[in-house]
Parts: sequence; C-alpha cells; structure tokens
Amino acid sequence: MKTLSSIIILLCLFSTNINAQNTSISQQLKDDYQKVHNHLYNELIPFWDKNAVDKQYGGYQTNFDANGKPVDMPEKYLNTQCRMIWWFSQLNKIAPSEASKSKAKQGVDFLIKYLWDGKNEGWRWKVKKDGSPLDDGKVVYGQSFAIYALSEYYISTGDKRGLDYAEKTFDLLQKYCADTHYGGYYENMEADWAPSPGGFSGGDRKGLDTHLHLMESFTSLYLASGKELHKRKLIEIINLINEKMIDHEAGSGMVQFDMTWKSLPAINIKRSWNAEREGEKPADPTETTSYGHNTELVWLMVRSLKAVGESVEPYKPMFKQLFDNAIKYGVDYEKGGLYRDGLRKGGALILEKEWWQQAEAMIGFLEGYELFNDVKYFKAFQTVWNFVDEKMINHEVGEWRRLLDREGNVIDGNIGNEWKVAYHSGRSMIECEKRLKKLMQSE
Repeated sequence: MKTLSSIIILLCLFSTNINAQNTSISQQLKDDYQKVHNHLYNELIPFWDKNAVDKQYGGYQTNFDANGKPVDMPEKYLNTQCRMIWWFSQLNKIAPSEASKSKAKQGVDFLIKYLWDGKNEGWRWKVKKDGSPLDDGKVVYGQSFAIYALSEYYISTGDKRGLDYAEKTFDLLQKYCADTHYGGYYENMEADWAPSPGGFSGGDRKGLDTHLHLMESFTSLYLASGKELHKRKLIEIINLINEKMIDHEAGSGMVQFDMTWKSLPAINIKRSWNAEREGEKPADPTETTSYGHNTELVWLMVRSLKAVGESVEPYKPMFKQLFDNAIKYGVDYEKGGLYRDGLRKGGALILEKEWWQQAEAMIGFLEGYELFNDVKYFKAFQTVWNFVDEKMINHEVGEWRRLLDREGNVIDGNIGNEWKVAYHSGRSMIECEKRLKKLMQSE
C-alpha cells in the first residue's frame, strides 16, 4: 500500500508540474503577444507611415540616424525600394487602408519609371535619389525582391502592373540566368545581362542567400499567378536548396558555391550587404554558416511547401538539424540574442548581434515550436525576443538599431540605411504576432 501511495503521489506531482509548465508557457505566450502587438502597431507602423515616403522625388526614404531623423540619401537601391513596396502592401493586407495602398502605389510608380531598364529590360541595381541612373547591373538578388514585392503588391491591391512586371522579371531570369546544366541561377550580371567577372564581382559564384530569396519570391509569384510554370520552378528551387545547399552532416546551410555546386569559402561580393556593411569586421573566409539564414530558410520553405500543396514531413529532419545547430551554436543564452556567423560544424565566429538575424530567427523558432511541439524552440524564441525588446529596439523612435555587441551595447545605432528598412523588423513582428496568436489559441 505504501508503494501504491507513493506512486499516486508522484503521479500527482508530475501532473501538477506539467500543468504548471503549461500555465507558465500559456502566460508567456500572452505576454509576448502583447509586447509584439504593441511594438508593431504603436511603434513600427507609425514610424514608417510618417517617414517612409520621399515627398520630393518619390519612392522611399531609407536612411535614418540613431534618433530616427532622416539623413542624406544619395542613392536608392532596388532591394530596399522593393522591400518598402512589400511593407505597405502587407499593411494593406492586414489592415486595408487607402493610405497604405497609396504609399505602396507611389513606390511602384517610382520603381517602374526610374529603376526599370528600358533598353536591356530588368531592374537597375541602384539610382540616384532623384531616379537618375547610377548602376545598371542586373543583380539577381535584387530582381528577386522585385518579383516578391510586385507579386505581393498585386495580391494586396489588384493593380495589374504588379503581376505584369513580376512575370516579366521571372521570364528574364529564365532567359538569362537559369543554369540549365547544373541547376539554379547565375547571380551577378552586368547591365546587358552578361555574367560579371569572377572574384569580387561574383560572376563565378552561386549562393544560398540569393536562392533562398528566389524561393521566397517564386512563392509569392505563384500565389499571385496560379501558373503551373511558376509552381514547377518553385518546387525545383526547394529541392535544389535541400539537395545542394545544406550540409546534412553538420546540420547547417552552406554559404557560397562554384557553378557546379562545390562549396567554397565565403568571400565578400560586389553589390552585397557583406561588402557594404559598416562596423564590425566580417569573418575571414572559411567554412561558415549564417544562423539567421538557416532559421529563415526553414520558415520560408514551410511557406513555399504549403503554397504548392506539398507535405513538410519529408523535410522535417533537415528543418530540425538547422534549428538544433542554431540553438546549440547561435543562440546566446548567457547574454541573449543570436550570433551572426559561425563555423558550419560548430562555434560562433562573429559575436555581435545584427538586427536581421534576430528578426528571422524569432519567426523560425516559433515555426520550430509549432512543427515539433518542443519547448526548447519557444525558449530560443524568448531568448532572442527579450534581447531585441530590451536592447535592440529603440522604443523612443519605434525601429530597431542595426548592430550591437554581444552584451547589447550599441555599435551602430542607425535605424535605417540603404539596406535596412521595415522588411526584416516589420515582417518579423507581423509573423510573430500571427504565430503567437495561433499558439495561444491552441494551448
């Protein structure tokens, strides 16, 4: 009888602990949801609503100092102009308004008038702030964001120009950039679509970053068009990433490749964020991985698979590898946040905390919690979110600082530049709010 009584007591204690844990997580979900909701609607959206539109020249103002004041912006980049079209298109989807629609439309007007290359077709990489041509290079990364933004703009507003130009850009990629022998896409092209030279110009390399964003953009294009060709090319790139770009032994993404998909040590390439970033020294060339890209890849691939009606089950072992590698080596459980880069087989190299990796990891870890029902992924989300909320967000301004050191001290406090706008921070808050709400309802 004593033994039976002891077992009953233990079972009761176990049940109590489980219930307490569930109650605790349920409350944490509610608390996090409220904070994310407040930041999105009371800080981020008002900041960009007030400051984004360039009232003098059209398009968007992207450069802001640490206090949220506009600073001189001599250049307008394709990728960030497109990201702001995407942003206002998203706002018009989640809370339809003439104001958001108008802000998106004027961005499309500027894009088509000044960034479309009428001679060679395709999108210029950058122009002067008044729209004058500056760099007519055809960077596939930028072409991809044009497809993404214009597809979402069409879905949001019904403006047929969005889908027309998105499809036209897709067709140009198939004509000039598709590698029909080894698969994937050439990434760095000159004004006339001729491949750029090798080395710093990057014409002899392919990368996970560009192909990840092509997957992202082809998903939106297929959702907008419903065309079988767009679906086929999307499935092709999903499988390519899984088969060629993931180190399944280490559980991490590889960064750069030669034309035959042989992994190469990463280098900075012209017309890329790594080549233009300020502040910290990028990692020396080695077999590196990006914890931000690895976690972003998972949730974007889940989105893509759902769009084409494919099961996520065959991909879940790979997803778990990527999450677990990021949790083991990328999440800073002592100081908070997510490291930027590390060795593919373990060990962070760059300990600073940059805004976009935090943003994408938060969505990814919530995706992991939903996919695997394992609380460690929710804890990873919280470790990053608490750091972002306390250290990275400039709550007085309403946006995120670009770069902090490991402890959270500011290295670069500017909250907007030619590469940093509402895309990562805003998308993270939109996605996290949606996912936290869904998780709350399922508790």
